[in-house]
Amino acid sequence: MIALFAAASMALSSPDLSRLPPITREAQITYVDRSGAVIGVRGGKYAPPVDLARLPAYVPAAFVSIEDRRFYEHSGFDPVGMARAVIADLEKGKAREGASTITQQLARNLFLSNDKTLERKADELVYSVKLEQAYSKKQILALYLSRSYFGSGAYGIEAAAQRYFNKSAEKLSVREAATLAAILKSPTNYDPADFPEKSAERTKLVLDAMVETGAISAAERDKALAQTPKVWKTAPTAPAQYFIDWLDAQARAAIGPSTRQDLVVETTLDLSSEIAAGEAVKATTTKFAKQGVSEAAVVSLDGSGRVRVMVGGVDYARGPFNRAVDAHRQAGSAWKPFVYTTAMEAGQTPDLMVVDEPVTIDGWSPRNFEPEFMGQITLETALVHSINTVAARLADQVGRQNVAAVAHRMGIVSQINTDPAMALGTSLVTPFEMAQAYDTFGNGGYRIAAYGIERIKTTGGQVLFQHKPQLASLAVLNPALDEMQQMMRAVMVSGTGTHARVAGYDMAGKTGTTSDYKDAWFCGYTGGITTVVWTGRDDARPMARITGSTAPSEIWRAYMVQALKRLPNGPIPPGPPPPLPAVETPVAAPAPAEAIPPTTPTAPT
Repeated sequence: MIALFAAASMALSSPDLSRLPPITREAQITYVDRSGAVIGVRGGKYAPPVDLARLPAYVPAAFVSIEDRRFYEHSGFDPVGMARAVIADLEKGKAREGASTITQQLARNLFLSNDKTLERKADELVYSVKLEQAYSKKQILALYLSRSYFGSGAYGIEAAAQRYFNKSAEKLSVREAATLAAILKSPTNYDPADFPEKSAERTKLVLDAMVETGAISAAERDKALAQTPKVWKTAPTAPAQYFIDWLDAQARAAIGPSTRQDLVVETTLDLSSEIAAGEAVKATTTKFAKQGVSEAAVVSLDGSGRVRVMVGGVDYARGPFNRAVDAHRQAGSAWKPFVYTTAMEAGQTPDLMVVDEPVTIDGWSPRNFEPEFMGQITLETALVHSINTVAARLADQVGRQNVAAVAHRMGIVSQINTDPAMALGTSLVTPFEMAQAYDTFGNGGYRIAAYGIERIKTTGGQVLFQHKPQLASLAVLNPALDEMQQMMRAVMVSGTGTHARVAGYDMAGKTGTTSDYKDAWFCGYTGGITTVVWTGRDDARPMARITGSTAPSEIWRAYMVQALKRLPNGPIPPGPPPPLPAVETPVAAPAPAEAIPPTTPTAPT
């Protein structure tokens, strides 16, 4: 210890340590969901200093009690505590680094490395004294709580509270505050998600220390120990990180490169629904893992194109590749509604009789999922049972170029091939654009441009960007839209989509399965919300007979059951009435000559 103080005295006279370096931090962009819940942060690691006045008193007290109970008495370092640590080391027969005050820990976090050298420790003492001279105890504690590392990528108490308990630091319980204070001794060993028993043991030590310092009573400690707070094994906002990655470049482009201040981006996402979708993806991919299902994506939009949910994969931490917007995969039979829409616009109807039989188009012969042919059926039956031969012939009849035009009109943006197999969904599309196109079916026929940012503000409330709603254009008119609704409702009542149906709701949709089982989809909608689910593999290997009616339908239904609780139960919008036919004004034919009565000449006046 004498050597340490000698080194500190020398450091104090060093010109390099004559004044504190500036305390800097990079600006952060905080993303919040439609209700204001924080879903993620981009930019610098550190949040602004904690506002202690907004925290329950026991929250900072937990850290002071276990880390530095003489914090309010010392002037940067604690000679009493250091002497106590030396005695403890001598009794144990081994040396350890300890007795660092909160101010010393902050000095190390702000200005120094973690090197265990006498010189670094001496510099730490000097900086600690200077911090105490420059800042108040409250300011030092606020900086400390915003800069400390809590493991699992969480810097600062706010990020830690969100990571482990899915709540703001302002709402932490006594037990939760003690759990977070327990982490700082070793963020790896006392992580409450990975090591709950070790965390609980040290949390008890923190609570005991809080009783000893008078921060809480013994009764309050006992009450806290009786509680078992929910600790999230993985961050509850993890699925939302795909969405934030998608938005981040858009947000920065909207505000320009010159902005150097903390910002808040208000988004369209619904966090509760996002969590439900993420859980459905994990549970279902785990269930079907032996059949080769390893990845999935979910996109859910409201009728105006607001992105309510975007899950880009099973595990963001394992790989941030966003399959919802960046994975181009074959749509399979989920493409057929574009074929049938084109046919309905050409004047065909759901009850039109067609024949399910072998067909060859330009040397290509499509096969059905079931080997038997159904013979004479209606177009509705053909869509309900996803008959490939009928769809292929139908696209050939109405014109594959026309089918591509309809798909583009509705919201598909990728290039569409026009070979005969296009009718069965061989074009490569993303779940995002499929959701955008299916939203046209679900919102009454309007083409939307899906979006995720409502507004961008400074932390002081100044609005820098506001989404401006675009004038929606009708993409599908009646009677074609009404006929498509009829057929896709039937898909969920008696066809391939029955496993996705949620009782009590007006629903319509379509399954999709590629012929090689590399991709499986379910695309569906009800009043107010459209959701698309894709499942497959990143390596594009076939799955074991996974169809749109299995894994994708299970994810779709599990998510929708939860999401629909947050939405009014309304019917699918029917769209505007069909335009009235032009009516010519009748012109009376001239009467035959013999029927024209003679005029009576007027007498001269």
